Amino acid sequence: MENPVVAIRGLYNETVAELKKCSWPTRQELYESTLVVVSSLIILSVFVVAVDFICEAAVRYITVGL
Repeated sequence: MENPVVAIRGLYNETVAELKKCSWPTRQELYESTLVVVSSLIILSVFVVAVDFICEAAVRYITVGL
């Protein structure tokens, strides 16, 4: 059985080596991606609220109308 400290150290070293291979986004790329995500969330939220309002109105119309 391997010493846990040695195993953790090996895992740490492998993780650091893999992270050095990654390409990290620039500030501009990160900013643009953040804007896309936030605007998409806003659009999706408005859509969900609109559909919820329409469904609620339809259910009220059906239940009150009968």
